[in-house]
Order: sequence, then structure tokens, then C-alpha cells
Amino acid sequence: MTMRPTIRDVAAAAGVSVATVSKAVNGRYGVASNTVEKVMRVVEELGYESSLIASSMRSRRSGVIGVLVADFEPFSTEVLKGVSAGLRDKPYELLAYSAGHAQREGWERRSLSRLSGTLIDGVIMVTPSVVGAQSGDVPIVAIDPHAGPADLPTVESDSFGGARDAVGYLIELGHTRIGYIAGRPDLRSSLAREAGYRRALADAGLPADPNLIGAGRYMTDAAREAAATLLARSDRPTAIFAANDLSALAIIAVAGELGLRVPQDLSVVGFDDIPEASQANPPLTTVRQHMQALGGRAVETLVALMDGETVSETHLRLSTRLVVRGTTAPPAGGS
Repeated sequence: MTMRPTIRDVAAAAGVSVATVSKAVNGRYGVASNTVEKVMRVVEELGYESSLIASSMRSRRSGVIGVLVADFEPFSTEVLKGVSAGLRDKPYELLAYSAGHAQREGWERRSLSRLSGTLIDGVIMVTPSVVGAQSGDVPIVAIDPHAGPADLPTVESDSFGGARDAVGYLIELGHTRIGYIAGRPDLRSSLAREAGYRRALADAGLPADPNLIGAGRYMTDAAREAAATLLARSDRPTAIFAANDLSALAIIAVAGELGLRVPQDLSVVGFDDIPEASQANPPLTTVRQHMQALGGRAVETLVALMDGETVSETHLRLSTRLVVRGTTAPPAGGS
């Protein structure tokens, strides 16, 4: 059985290091033009042209779109489904890349350095940890963008409107002490959801009590800690709006551990409408954002940019809808 030639085989035949071969086939700086020619001649001779790298060097296109996600949690998983569906009738493959739980701020830049050039033609970044991570090699679109200047094309949901609707609904039910478990402070979605929470309270003439706002960071453990603090208060809230569904489900779990019933003793509203929301007991009232549509619209924008087309809308905002289920009710005692 004939083994497919490896990058080490190319390096040995060309008389250069593996690092030099990598730089040559990825079009990186630091390799003399005659060395690049020699490396690529060996690539052809050894049959290495069947690999993605070599074929992309010929066409200057790899046919691959990269998606960078901090972790494969429910939100990013739904977005990835939308990206995959958006690529179904397009000549591109999907490469999903995650830093996992060990990611640090700016990990996207390091990932782009590894992937851009000949491995991917464009990038979709989901909930990026940086303001911008431009690469001169490939276009980039951000989903649920960073709170900094919008220097990348973006696709996001109407977080402000969705949060205002959620809190307004709780106020209509009769709640006046409404807590809020916030998301990641570096994401525009989290800031907009807190602004929507505050606007709904202000519109009803209710104060925004800073003691009723906790930091959940879109993470279960942080949301549990924040919920435990709020629910341990003698003047605890009768309702809590959470910046995402994972946080809302954590609130419900903590409430149960404290002997509180949802929704009789505590109303809870989330944001996202992940699949787990409708399967919870009781089913979660939440703001539905069309997560798969976010992925699909990002693909449309990115492909247009890769094809050199003029994109008229580079900052897309999709509508949301409040979905009322079983975790909300009027407050016990009417207030």
C-alpha cells in the first residue's frame, strides 16, 4: 500500500526544514522565492497536490470556510447548524475551530494565524473576545459581536428589543422587583440586554436596583452563584430575567435547591430559546432569537465578500420574539 507523502517527505526531498515547507505552502513571509519554487516543485513531483494545501496553492482558494467558536455550547451549536445549512448549495466546506474552556482573550488572532492563507477562504467568528481580528488574507464576519467599535461586518439579534419585551411582560404580570443575570460584559448583546431591562423598568416608573443585578457571563456556574446571592436576600426578587437560557436554567435549579417553586414563588425568563428551553420542567419562558438564521445570514455576507461583491448591509440585526411557557406567572400576593 502506497503511503500518501507527508510534509516531512516534502521537506526531506527539497532539502529544507518542515517549517520552511509550511511557510512556503501557506504563502508566509520569510522564504526566498527560489526556495518556494523548489518546494512547490517537490510538492508536484511527490503527488502532494492531492492535499488541501497544495490544491489551494494552485487555485488560491481552499473551498473552506472557518468558524471560530469559544466553545461548543448550545448557542454556538445552533449557529453552526445555520452555517452548515447556508453552505449546503455553495461550493464550500465547513471547518469549525474551538479553543475550548482554555481559551484566553485574543485566541481568535492566534487561530487566524494558523488557519488563514491556504487553509480557509473566509472566517465567521462567534461571540469574539476581541474588537477585531482582521487578517489581510481572508474576510471575516462576526456573529454576536464584541462591544468595541464595529470594525467587522456583523450579524446579531435585537437584544435590546427582546430584553425590553421580556421585562415588560413580567411587569404586566405584576412584578415590581425584577432581577437581572447579565451576560459577558465584553459582548454587545449583553450590554443591549441590560439596556433593554433598564428601559422596561424606566418605562414603568420602576427603579433599577443595582442589588438585583448579578454577573452570569453567559455561563452556568457564574449564573448559579449570582442567582444564589439574589435569592438569599430577605427582599429577594419575585422574577428574574436572564441574559441567556443557560443562565435561566441555572436560576431554576438554584431556586429548587432553596425550596422555591417556579413559577409560583419565582418567575424566570431566559434569552435564546435553545432546544433545552422547551424541554425544561417547567418549560422555560424565553426570548427567541433565530440562532440558525444568524449563521445563515453570516454565510451570505461572507460569501459575497469572498466573491468581491459590494455588501450593502454590513451590520445586520435580526428580530426576536417572546415565547411564553411555564416559568412565568403573577407574583404571589400580587407584588
